[in-house]
Formats: sequence, C-alpha cells, structure tokens
Amino acid sequence: MTKSDKIDIQALLEESHINEVLDQLDQDLVGLVPVKQRIREIAAYLLITKARLQLGIEAAKPSLHMCFTGNPGTGKTTVAMKMADILHRLGYIRQNHVVSVTRDDLVGQYIGHTAPKTKEVLKKAMGGVLFIDEAYYLYKPENERDYGQEAIEILLQTMENHRDDLVVILAGYQDRMGTFFKSNPGMSSRIAHHVDFPDYDENELLEITKLMASAMHYNLDKAAFNAMKEYIERRKQQPHFANARSIRNALDRARLRQANRLFNDAIKHKKDTTADDLSLITEADIRGSRVFNEGLEVGLHGENDVKKAVKQAYKNLKKHNK
Repeated sequence: MTKSDKIDIQALLEESHINEVLDQLDQDLVGLVPVKQRIREIAAYLLITKARLQLGIEAAKPSLHMCFTGNPGTGKTTVAMKMADILHRLGYIRQNHVVSVTRDDLVGQYIGHTAPKTKEVLKKAMGGVLFIDEAYYLYKPENERDYGQEAIEILLQTMENHRDDLVVILAGYQDRMGTFFKSNPGMSSRIAHHVDFPDYDENELLEITKLMASAMHYNLDKAAFNAMKEYIERRKQQPHFANARSIRNALDRARLRQANRLFNDAIKHKKDTTADDLSLITEADIRGSRVFNEGLEVGLHGENDVKKAVKQAYKNLKKHNK
C-alpha cells in the first residue's frame, strides 16, 4: 500500500446516509442512551470496515451476527429494523428487510418437520436480517423428543456458510440468553456484537405515553396524565410488566373506556360529540383500570380488537348525533 492509497471517510459517510438512520433512532426511541451509543459504535465499525475492504486491507466481510438482551418492550425489534437499514446502506446485506420469528416458526412437532420449516425461514431472510425473539426457547434439554436442537444446528451452519449474505439477531432476557449460550457454545462464538437494553424509568415511560397518544391522535388532560403516572408506578410493581408494550396496552384499554363513555353519554344526554371529545382521554378512562383496584391487567386485547371496538363505538355515536 502506498501513500496514495487513501479514502475519504466523510464522503463514504455522506454517501451511505447512515447518519439519517441514527438521527431517526434518536427521534423514535425515548431514552436508551447506552443502546443508541452501542449502535453508533457498531455503525462506525461497519463504516471503517467498509473502507478497509475497499482499500484491500481486509479480504472478507466480518461476521455481523448480534444478540439483543433485555426485558420485553424495550425497543429490541425497532432497533433491529434500524440496524438492518444501516447494514443495507453500507452494502453488508442486499435487502433492507427483517424477518422476525420465534421458536414456533422454526421448530416442528414431529420427525422431519423442523428442517423444512427452518430452511424456509432462512430462505425468506437471506439477503437481509433474521430476528429470532426469545431464542433460548429453541433449546429444551429437559425434553428428549424436542426438535429445537436440529433447528439450532441448521442455523449454525447457515450463519457460518452465508455470513456474507445473512445477519442473525438473537433476542431475549439477558439471564436466559446467557444460559442458552453456555449450553450452545457454537452459537455464542458466532455472535460478534452484544447489545443490552435497559428498562425505561418512570419519566421515560411518561414521555412514551405522550408520544404514543399523540401518534394515535389522542390527548390526555392533566388529571389523566397524573393518573397515568400513578398507573405506571403501580403497574411496575406487578408481574409481567413490559415497558413500552405495557404502556401501549394501557392506552388501548383507555381508548376502549373512552369510546364506551362517549357512546353512553351520547345516548343518555342526546348531545353532540365534538372532535375534541373524540380525542380526549380523561382521568376516569385511565382509572378504570384494574391496576387501581390492586388487580392485574391480563388477557390483553389485540390491536385489531381495540380498533374494531373503537370504530364501532364511533359509528354508533355518529348515528345518534345525526
């Protein structure tokens, strides 16, 4: 290599537009400062490695398989999608797409079923990112007739042989992923980057509440916001708290209560309903939660169920307002 062998890193950065993705990550996710810093470090590594490849300092692309650890609702899936975008913009994968799966998508229930299922998923993910949530469920040593190990072996082979055309991201609880890697050292050795996702604190969860409500075109009045603050304090002390996911579930239920309240008011008082009424979530809508009665909110409604219920309630309101 001579002195003339040089590369403009700034030009490479501008050409890739990865700063746009990193800036969007900052905007889309509340908090998670250590996660964002880690992603920036990985992005910088990818950029410099690309420069080294272009100058012939490195001969092959590095292994880029990753592990995201943390509790549910901490942004792992969102960050995986941003990482796929970064990898694609820098030319490490052919397509900017993420195939998200769990054990059920990979492991069969009888002999000869697992290999075709796993290979079909890998075929769909090839050229992009395969995101395996709760990856430790692939390994169930207590069950001698479990076929998860077969899926793991196929994954290991593909992760090694197609490392230049597929990035695998494993995700799950930190302690369980640690146990999984101890039991599967071959998988552990193929993971190049580990990212730990911390839980959100209460202030961050309140900020997430504002952002989610705004995205759904709802407003919380001051009393409702204070009630939501108390809701978060109580809910965090209960089992199965899932960070941002629990906030979304709480808002979905509040939307159902709001729709029911407006529907009943329209029938009882025969009054018109304004756009502000349709957009406002009140303290009563929040405090209707069983969390305030020392109960645990279980049996989560799916987003589609919530949308259907709210849509139907608004249709009924329109009929009574005519």
